[in-house]
Amino acid sequence: MTAVQEGSAGPPAGGDAGTPHVRERAAGPLLLGVRHHGPGSARAVAAVLEAYEPRVVLIEGPPEGDAVAELAGSEEMVPPVALLAHAVNEPGKAAFWPLAEFSPEWVALRWAVRRGVPVRFIDLPAAHTLALSDADEQVSGSGEEKPQGEGEETVPGGTDGGGAAGDVDPASTYRTRGSGDGVRLDPLAALAEAAGYDDPERWWEDAVEHRGGGRGESREARPADPYEPFAALGEAMAELRAVHGEGGHERDLVREAHMRLRLREARKEFGDAVTAVVCGAWHVPALTETTTVTADRQALKGLPKVKTEVTWVPWTHRRLARRSGYGAGIASPGWYGHLFAAPDRPVERWMTKVAGLLRAQDHSVSSAHLIEAVRLSETLAAMRGRPLAGLTETTDAIRAVLCEGSDVPLELIREELVVGDVLGEVPEGAPAVPLQRDLARQQRAVRLKPAAAERELDLDLRKETDAARSRLLHRLRLLGIGWGEPAGARSGSTGTFRESWRLRWEPELSVRVAEAGIWGTTVREAATAKARAQATEQGGGTLAEVTALAELCLLAQLPEALPVVMRVLADRAALESDVGHLAQALPALVRTLRYGDVRGTDAGALAEVAGGMAERVCVGLPPACAGLDDEGAREMRRHLDAAHQAVNLPARDDKDDTGAEGARPESAGRPSGGLLSRWRGVLRTLAGRDRIPGLLRGRCARLLLDDGQLADDEAERLMSLVLSPGTPPGEAAAWIEGFLAGGGMLLVHDERLLALVDRWLTEVPGEAFTDVLPLLRRTFAEYEAGVRRTLGELVRRGPVRDGDRRGSGAGDGVPGFGAGLDRERADAVLETVRLLLGGARRDESEGVRV
Repeated sequence: MTAVQEGSAGPPAGGDAGTPHVRERAAGPLLLGVRHHGPGSARAVAAVLEAYEPRVVLIEGPPEGDAVAELAGSEEMVPPVALLAHAVNEPGKAAFWPLAEFSPEWVALRWAVRRGVPVRFIDLPAAHTLALSDADEQVSGSGEEKPQGEGEETVPGGTDGGGAAGDVDPASTYRTRGSGDGVRLDPLAALAEAAGYDDPERWWEDAVEHRGGGRGESREARPADPYEPFAALGEAMAELRAVHGEGGHERDLVREAHMRLRLREARKEFGDAVTAVVCGAWHVPALTETTTVTADRQALKGLPKVKTEVTWVPWTHRRLARRSGYGAGIASPGWYGHLFAAPDRPVERWMTKVAGLLRAQDHSVSSAHLIEAVRLSETLAAMRGRPLAGLTETTDAIRAVLCEGSDVPLELIREELVVGDVLGEVPEGAPAVPLQRDLARQQRAVRLKPAAAERELDLDLRKETDAARSRLLHRLRLLGIGWGEPAGARSGSTGTFRESWRLRWEPELSVRVAEAGIWGTTVREAATAKARAQATEQGGGTLAEVTALAELCLLAQLPEALPVVMRVLADRAALESDVGHLAQALPALVRTLRYGDVRGTDAGALAEVAGGMAERVCVGLPPACAGLDDEGAREMRRHLDAAHQAVNLPARDDKDDTGAEGARPESAGRPSGGLLSRWRGVLRTLAGRDRIPGLLRGRCARLLLDDGQLADDEAERLMSLVLSPGTPPGEAAAWIEGFLAGGGMLLVHDERLLALVDRWLTEVPGEAFTDVLPLLRRTFAEYEAGVRRTLGELVRRGPVRDGDRRGSGAGDGVPGFGAGLDRERADAVLETVRLLLGGARRDESEGVRV
């Protein structure tokens, strides 16, 4: 046994009284068993490395990472980051090794790089890891859901995720001795149960994170043996493995064989005393096993292998969270980051962060609130027998004191602080596919920086920078890189020169960029190549899909791809005989024509295709609507609404621009005014044809009424006919559903129609009422609460006499209220109003009215 003092590189020659006591340990390499993403482990690793100053550091991770390890010392590398390994010939097959600021592996890596100490990763190579995961999929054949998306894995030290105490899938449970059901052992849960805890996280906080801390004491000033926690944890893991064997982590046996081989190489090159190993605590006993080189090599023999590339990519706290599906995830990365960074008084500093967040959201939080919250959290910790208030105690105190018992602001605290939206950064010199570098250049050019927090972005396409941003986001969408998703304009504008986007950068998008690299070296080149291939392969898909692709090409301004897509679109439209498919594809074409105006794109070919499709819809719609059942009628109604909007949209734009409907010349690449007239004729035909389902007839009547093409008296006549006793109740209810869908203000402002519906409903036979009720409930449930309330008031009040409705003065009433002013009831509240306004009562004889 030899003792190692702080500051020495090996067994010391002597010591002095001022050197902290260091526990004796067996001679051999320095094995530091850690918990992945554990701030307590990270602090302890830093202390041991400073004390022992090893000459080589071995870290659990893919050996391919050795080539990019030096980048960890760059100031431009800001955690959280992750090592990304992907198959060269199949970039979608990828795995991540995330590292946060409070990850022990990151602390060891940066310590070694910045001091010029060799650092090596010793886990199973990513070439085997990716190949083994592919083999597992083929064997299982179950198509199970993957946490990060198809082909991707996130691993702490391998695909199994069992690299350290507690770093197993949340679905895993503590396996008791002698069980043979194949359930994986959770080492942290086993140790917590042995210590009398029912919560593994709480035991870990008490035993490690809050170890040796007193209130106000600086962590740097605490004299303690830096190796003590690793020795204790290693002994505990040795006992567990002696009882449970591999604990269900069968893949770990292969990984540990590779670790031992790499460890032997380092010991032979540098010596035992100056070799440090940072790995999951579960692996420490395996690294001390007495095995032969031949046995370890035999365990690795015959493993499948793929060619891989490795780089660094930004990561986020949100993806570190366990709820993301990450096997070694933690519930509160923001809290753990705070524990690691806070030099002292972690509870007080945490409360200060919470207060700042709440004050930014206009919550009233005073210094007295903070003092009481800290006192309450410390009291709760004492009552629960904990050495220091943890996240549970601070959360309970925050809810009671700062949030006044409400969980609404507490959810904000959890999202912003407990988890957080921190996004790491990697240096520009990190290995990357050419497409990734071009994307980074364009992001800088348009001043659009990726961020983990979701944010809204409004673009004015008349501005050059905003137009460039729009092109970039649309091209990325075409490539399947979902950095931004279109959102409804917050201003409510429907103009073609405005766009709204919802942006959030997720780490998996780095894999999507690598996948898209097969299409080209620049974003524009790759988007063009993919659009061409997508249009030509298998005919481009359905007509609606080809139309959507043409729209996206125009939005992304891909003139090289648009002719190919347009040829496919024209061929598909000419062969398409389904009116529903034609109507479904028409809106996208019309939107594209509108976009062409503001983006300066020649959309003449699109206008020709759109005009032909619209004409075919007008001809084929009446026979297509005849004889449909209820489900078919509802589907056709959606197509009808889409086609109506598409035909009316250009006419509405013309009216906005010229003041008269249809005044813009047809040469502008828009459907002509004659088409609009023919479309309205089709709607009239459908509204009056008995063989058409009631849902569609009612919808056509409503569309004509909204366009001002159907007089109020004519609408009342149509409704009277359909609600007559000779019409089956189900058919009448379907007509009402189509006529009233989309808004109930029509009934609020036209009490004649409301009276017709009311009278018809009261006359529905009892045996048919149960069949009619679901249709009516579905219709009226779409209305806003205020509209439903007003309709109820109107029905309760009953019909208004014509003289009251058309009279003046007291006869005029607001819908939903009485038909006049009741002065006697109004006078009764004057005294109360006067008191509320603070006025003094004066006699009316003095000429002052109350």
